[in-house]
Amino acid sequence: MVTDQLSDGYDVVIVGGGAAGLSAALMLTRARRTVVVIDAGAPRNAPAAGVHGLLAREGIAPGELLERGRAEVRGYGGHVVAGEVGAVGREAEGFQVALADGRSVRARRLLVTTGLVDELPDLPGLRERWGRDVLHCPYCHGWEVRDHAIGVLACGPMAVRQALLFRQWSADVTFFSHTMPPPTGAEAEQLAARGIPVVRGEVAALEVVEDRLAGVRLSDGAVVRRTALAVQPRMVARGDMLASLGLLPSQHPSGMGEFLPAEPTGRTESPGVWVAGNVTDLTAQVGAAAAAGGATAAQINADLVAEDTGQAVAAYRALQDPFSPESEARLGELVMGDRRHG
Repeated sequence: MVTDQLSDGYDVVIVGGGAAGLSAALMLTRARRTVVVIDAGAPRNAPAAGVHGLLAREGIAPGELLERGRAEVRGYGGHVVAGEVGAVGREAEGFQVALADGRSVRARRLLVTTGLVDELPDLPGLRERWGRDVLHCPYCHGWEVRDHAIGVLACGPMAVRQALLFRQWSADVTFFSHTMPPPTGAEAEQLAARGIPVVRGEVAALEVVEDRLAGVRLSDGAVVRRTALAVQPRMVARGDMLASLGLLPSQHPSGMGEFLPAEPTGRTESPGVWVAGNVTDLTAQVGAAAAAGGATAAQINADLVAEDTGQAVAAYRALQDPFSPESEARLGELVMGDRRHG
């Protein structure tokens, strides 16, 4: 990734170079703000072949989408810098952001769009197939596995809901209870009504043939043929650098993982710190993350405009008082200017 020169200070430092961060940078640079995006270069969707459900960019490779975004940000004067943030500290007029390689930069506002980490079940062969034929989101991958033999691995509170969703794309869906209790009551009835069989017992490994998922092997040795496996990972926001500012992740109400709470505008409880994308919205797809980044950027710019205006009003009022130090200094500047041009 081509990197820009890192300046000392910016209006906004954006930590995270995914869809949310780049969209925010584009909005802010078009608002004539000085912006740098610090990108660790580890996008969550890197294993996927394409981005889906994104209007006018359906199927685009994740890397190509980000490269286009970086070029657009640079086209308006924004900087995109490769690096990882090691620490963030508050200063009198904003923040100091320290990179792991020893560089640092100052900013008036901080926007964190670092996304999340998918914590996957510890099954042999599963992580290697993540984003290919081991999936989690039917809206991201459902069309690509339509009419396939789909398995749903129960490893969280949303497993039954996930099975019912994937049933929209295929009539051949099997629910593996794995290490969780088999569904009972209304959930068991829903699965049965939709023709989704429940396989009891722990899953031990995946069966892969010629680099394709072929089945799921149970702990008793039995193999159930499947060509796609849906897994609901535990999703954890990447926000460790904000602990020094008093911002800690919270458990998501759904039980799916941890997120950084914020107002709908993206404003956090820590003054001057904003968040957007998966770091605060665990279920946001690329389009939603990009939209959130742009909307939060507009709020940040409005916040900066309010601060700029407040400072301008204070200076204006001071100049109206002929005996104020500010007024005398300004008068001296004007006199010296007249002498130079006289």
